[in-house]
Amino acid sequence: MKKKLFIESIILILLGSFSSLSLPPFNYILINFLTFSLLYILLIKIFEVSKNKKLFFLYGWLFGLGYFTSNLYWISISLTFDESFKFLIPFSIVLVPAFLALFYGLASFLFLILKPKKNLSSFFLFSLIFGTIEFIRGTILTGFPWNLIAYSFSNYIEILSINSIIGTYSFNLFCISLFTSTSFLILRDNKKEIIVCILFFIITLSFYFFGSQRLENFNNIKANKLDYKLRVISSNVSIDRFYNDTDPISVINDLIKISSPQKNKKTIFIWPEGILPDISKNQLREYKFLFENEFNQNHILSIGINDIKKEGQIIRYYNSLTIYNHNFEILNSYNKVNLVPFGEFLPFEKMLSLIGLKTITNNYQSYSKGEKRNIIEVNNTNFSVRLLPLICYEIIYSGNIFNNRDFDFIVNISEDGWFGQSIGPHQHFVHSIYRAIESGKYVLRSANNGIAAIVNPLGVVEKQVDLNQSGFADLSQTKKIEPTIFSKYGNKIFAIVILLYIFLIFSFNRIGNE
Repeated sequence: MKKKLFIESIILILLGSFSSLSLPPFNYILINFLTFSLLYILLIKIFEVSKNKKLFFLYGWLFGLGYFTSNLYWISISLTFDESFKFLIPFSIVLVPAFLALFYGLASFLFLILKPKKNLSSFFLFSLIFGTIEFIRGTILTGFPWNLIAYSFSNYIEILSINSIIGTYSFNLFCISLFTSTSFLILRDNKKEIIVCILFFIITLSFYFFGSQRLENFNNIKANKLDYKLRVISSNVSIDRFYNDTDPISVINDLIKISSPQKNKKTIFIWPEGILPDISKNQLREYKFLFENEFNQNHILSIGINDIKKEGQIIRYYNSLTIYNHNFEILNSYNKVNLVPFGEFLPFEKMLSLIGLKTITNNYQSYSKGEKRNIIEVNNTNFSVRLLPLICYEIIYSGNIFNNRDFDFIVNISEDGWFGQSIGPHQHFVHSIYRAIESGKYVLRSANNGIAAIVNPLGVVEKQVDLNQSGFADLSQTKKIEPTIFSKYGNKIFAIVILLYIFLIFSFNRIGNE
């Protein structure tokens, strides 16, 4: 019995690990038809011989452990830059995946508790539970909706177009069903199961045709030329600047050189997140002399920079995106709302600081959370534009990045150096594609040590500066589409999909009992 449990445990960890190969940058999507089907088959077979609830939880947890350990190993890289954090590396490699795997363990446990006896109702229940648990994972405790299995479709833009209607969480639920449906090749009782399997492939094909038509229509839209450029910058400034007192003048000069400003060209320059860690937004004016020969009234600078506010005896730090004119007067600013746990703020800081823990991205204290995400307006003689600011991993929250759709572009700035030379920057970048499709807006992404790009409203990467490359990508003309259904209703659509699955579960269960 122990030998059988050991073998099955190894198989489940391997299945989870193999599923990671379906995610960016590998995108071996066919693997999921094997891994998810085998996971479902194993759970069904275990149910037939045992009702051990702990065993069910363990099996789901083991699959999740293999999955998250293999695709989130890069989290430990962020701990290698400061000697005081290195003792945490083994814990981050094990504990973070182990915690996230609890959600998969819970999904398996609930499947055991609620499992109907009929194949089709069980299949839809399995998909519904896992899809709903993934939504909870992306919401609870600030949420971490990273590496949903839906991201394995990131190379299939035509199919992804359906996200403009249903959103990523609904599409993720569909993907779980699609990948699991091939289990009926082994578990089928009658032709109905095979018909359902075929139906999911037909639906996927219909998504492809819908997306193809949408792309064709978009390509036929006449582009509107802007009277200014938006230029996103990609740089490779070492992450060591956070610890080694890097000279900000040299960094600024490098960024100006990469930006290549032209005095007679109206341009909004978008620089990465936190690129000058020792300069606050009010102090940047002191470095105006570096820009005087390059910048004039035709230029606007958007930069990720710290904001410091004193409230009585309390000093608060914010991760900010700030807009300056050529005189380095602040036109507008946004303070980050969704902070990274342990990276930007330390949970239970008063207690954990007593044992030497601190935030990874600065040496002073936790960042404070911004009040709300405001649309940044730039209005002066030369420019009129409305930007939705998203700093770093704020881009990962499907259906939760805006309430007001009255903006022109999404601007995402990031520091991806914390990922090192890993798969992390690729995983981070792909979220821009999904948010562009959902919102029907251009996403302008500027990154240090990452991928900078212009992503159009259909998720097509029009211009890109590759990882580990310095340069820029310009947006000078745009095509406008009608507001997407998902941008209007958000994750309310996911609630409708959940109700549809519940209806299917009860319907097939009733049919099976007649």
